[in-house]
Amino acid sequence: MTNVKSKIVLGAMAFALIATGCAQKTTTAKLPANCSTAEECAQLAKQKEEELARTKSMLAQKESEISRLQQDVTNCQRMAASRKPEPAVQVPQTGLLLLPPNAKPGECYGKVVLPPKYKIVKEKVLVDAGGERVKVIPAKYRWVTKKILVREAGEKIVPTPPVYKTVTERVLVKPETEKIVVVRPAKYKWVTEKVLVEPAHTKWVRGSLLHSTKRNLSVLDQQFNPSVGEVMCLVKVPPKYKTIRKKVMVEPPLTKTVKVPAVYKTITKRVLVKPAGTKVIKIPAVYKTVKVKELVEPARTVTEKIPPKYAWVTKRVKVRDIQYKFEPVVCKTNLTPNLVTNLQRKLKELGYYNGPIDGIYGPLTAKAVDAYQKDKGFARGALTLETIKALGLSY
Repeated sequence: MTNVKSKIVLGAMAFALIATGCAQKTTTAKLPANCSTAEECAQLAKQKEEELARTKSMLAQKESEISRLQQDVTNCQRMAASRKPEPAVQVPQTGLLLLPPNAKPGECYGKVVLPPKYKIVKEKVLVDAGGERVKVIPAKYRWVTKKILVREAGEKIVPTPPVYKTVTERVLVKPETEKIVVVRPAKYKWVTEKVLVEPAHTKWVRGSLLHSTKRNLSVLDQQFNPSVGEVMCLVKVPPKYKTIRKKVMVEPPLTKTVKVPAVYKTITKRVLVKPAGTKVIKIPAVYKTVKVKELVEPARTVTEKIPPKYAWVTKRVKVRDIQYKFEPVVCKTNLTPNLVTNLQRKLKELGYYNGPIDGIYGPLTAKAVDAYQKDKGFARGALTLETIKALGLSY
């Protein structure tokens, strides 16, 4: 603790010295010599004074902090010199002691977790607070026979349908027309005619050069040879004709105009004799004999007292919160292969251990011990003597 405090004081003093040096550098800075006006020089001097005042205030705060830290270091040194050794100190978060109290020589202690403890209690719970209940007594009625008017007398306007009659009439379907009739058909004959397909024209044709090969054979050279030259000829191409056969009319047809008489049709149709109208009909009043429900006694309310209702319920109540404490555990020196073998065999019988029986307290064995402790509500975190005794083992 003293070393930590000394480091804090030294760090604070170093920071104060650096701040003081910075303040001195700031305060000893020269004002600019080339002020254009007296107002600018005065404003600049005022800014420097304000900066100097802030620096002095900061320096005073640092000196005050250094004094406080030196006083804290002195107080800690005095307390350390006058303090007696305490048997145990608790960790604030869990309440666990840093050292086990009332420890016995030759025993090992482990930091374990005691799970919360619950108990089942029966409690009388108010289900219904009771009070008052308003009971409605319905009204009383009786049935009586009465003649009631269902519909008053009146008048009704009724439409009268129109009156028709059926008549026969001759109607023109198609008027009189004329049509041309062929008396004698036209006469035709087949003739042969020569038709020009391609007229006569001229075209350029490349000339042919003959030369001898090694075998003294004459061939037509179709490629241009610079040593020999090239010949182009203008050739006249004769026209081309085609003979066709076609049908030619020799005598036109003979026709005459004929009148087509008009077409009539006899139809039957309905003719309106009397249009639709209305007439007034008298409607008599209508009465009906019915049974009517008549009130004999009106409804009323009665207030009744309702007692409270209770029920017994079963609740799970926490008796103890989770705890962190030191418990006697099996030391590493006492954790012999024989003990671990018996422990593994017992946990395997109970269905907690599925690993090999090898006498080694490994992760599988530790996991099986933790599962057994969790089911039994024992302290967890180490192989406690409580767990060894519960399993019927000894060491």
